[in-house]
Amino acid sequence: MRDKETRLKRRMEPALTPWSGTTEATDWSLPEDLLQQASRRLSILCVVAAVLWGIGLFIGNSFPPRFAGLNGHPYPWPGNLVGGLAITAAVAMWLYIRLGHARPATLDVGLAFLVVNAFAIGLLDEWAPREVRNRSVSWIAVVILTCAMIAPSTPRKTLFAALVAASMDPIGALIAHLRGVAVPAAAETFIQYWPNYAAAFLAVVPSQVLQRLGRQISRVRDAGSYQLVQRLGGGGMGEVWRAEHRLLARPAAVKIVRPEVLGAASESDVRLITQRFMREAQATAVLGSPHTINVYDFGVTKEGAFYYVMELLVGRDLESLVRDFGPLPANRAVYLLRQACHSLAEAHSRNLVHRDIKPANIYVCRMGLDYDFIKVLDFGLVKFGDRASTRQNLMTADHVTSGTPAYMAPEIILGNVETDPRADVYALGCVAYWMLTGQLVFQAETPMKMFVEHLHGTPVPPSQRTELPIPRDLEAVVMRCLEKDPQKRPDAAELFQMSCQCKASVPWDNEAAREWWELHLSEFTRGLTLAMPAAPAVSSSPVTR
Repeated sequence: MRDKETRLKRRMEPALTPWSGTTEATDWSLPEDLLQQASRRLSILCVVAAVLWGIGLFIGNSFPPRFAGLNGHPYPWPGNLVGGLAITAAVAMWLYIRLGHARPATLDVGLAFLVVNAFAIGLLDEWAPREVRNRSVSWIAVVILTCAMIAPSTPRKTLFAALVAASMDPIGALIAHLRGVAVPAAAETFIQYWPNYAAAFLAVVPSQVLQRLGRQISRVRDAGSYQLVQRLGGGGMGEVWRAEHRLLARPAAVKIVRPEVLGAASESDVRLITQRFMREAQATAVLGSPHTINVYDFGVTKEGAFYYVMELLVGRDLESLVRDFGPLPANRAVYLLRQACHSLAEAHSRNLVHRDIKPANIYVCRMGLDYDFIKVLDFGLVKFGDRASTRQNLMTADHVTSGTPAYMAPEIILGNVETDPRADVYALGCVAYWMLTGQLVFQAETPMKMFVEHLHGTPVPPSQRTELPIPRDLEAVVMRCLEKDPQKRPDAAELFQMSCQCKASVPWDNEAAREWWELHLSEFTRGLTLAMPAAPAVSSSPVTR
């Protein structure tokens, strides 16, 4: 009873664990990505096995005088029947993997496939009289080790299947004895095939290694009430995973960030960053603008990594959108700029500065029936530290890769850690410039040269760098955002009002956005369905404390 209650409590404990395709609690379950990799390897093994058996059939039927037996001694060869059954089993397994879903049962059937192939090999090994055969290590030992490394199951199941497969040579000898073929005594037969049994015990090692790996991944991914389903991407600041709540139907995106990428070099730094992370996560969670990404949960994993649980978005970020489809028309750029301003204005009113505004952190979404719906991402996910360390971090290759220097305000480059909210406005001006022209405000070969341009360079008006028409009032708004002196820039609330006053000849609205999405991103315009999670298993026994 106590064991049953313990298992029930473990099932009901909220934990962000790898998705294994089942709701049952188990000590051995692979994350979906590792399970899919193992299934792909197993499907390749099925193809290889079918090809090898096919080659054996071809040789056995094309050159019977030469390969009928050693020293010219002929003997019946049942290769057509056995080889045909082995090929059928390989094809059936391949179809099962290709048409089904990756799940632990796939690897269990792989063990059955191991036994079937071992039986076929054992039958053929013992078919010929022993005086016409070479005595060497059986192919069954090779097959056991190969299958164990490609598609391991639990250690117990692997050992059982491997021992059964190892016994197929002795079983083949028994069948030969029943056919009237002279075979050694049972003890001698088992001694001859001891390598098979050695391979069977060695086969347990890969499954044990994978079992420990699965548990380690589970501990690393333990963060809240969500199950990680699929890795969506990663970068300098961490990894993003698609996740599902254990009980609710709501999907989510989980961003995991390790302290070292935030500049932690000691235990005191970790504590400081943890406090700052918690404070800023709480501030982000209370933001109410519909254009700020919703934060469902946050915390610190057992491994010390920070995580955000956020709403899962459907769409494209501005960086890839402009890169793939070219500069945006002015009316659409204003439409998107206005929404981003709405998010920043509320954040600034709560004394929260984003500090990392760039096209990759502005997502253009489909939200229900709304298209071109902006969501601003990654509030608070910035590097912390004193002035010297901050200045050093801004020069790293990590920022060069992400393109952050292209959107950095002059005061940040000069090392002002306590940044004015108008630094976000400068970055948003750079984003607007990118939307209108498809180019950065300044072009430079190195981060240092880019910093110099932001400090001293004069930006070229966007109308001179694109063939698309840009209204004068919109260009004036963008150029004001790019002022070197923060005091000469508008704040986010003023920028929102200014963007609302920019009048385009043909207004951009939700209907125009929907037509554009249907033409260019049709995969996002179809009906969006959510998979309902299976109900958790609940014991009927009362739980006592």
